[in-house]
Amino acid sequence: MLFIVAALLLLGVVLGTVAHASLTFTVIAAAVIATWLGIFALRERHGRRRGTSTN
Repeated sequence: MLFIVAALLLLGVVLGTVAHASLTFTVIAAAVIATWLGIFALRERHGRRRGTSTN
């Protein structure tokens, strides 16, 4: 329950920051984050298919 409260508090802070940022900055930041997540997902999928482990 404490985790949910902390997550909602963090979400509120982030959304409040985005509301005060310019639209251009918000779009660029969203694109950077989406690209990073996409690269991470592709690397994870590729690693799982090859059966490699980092342990």
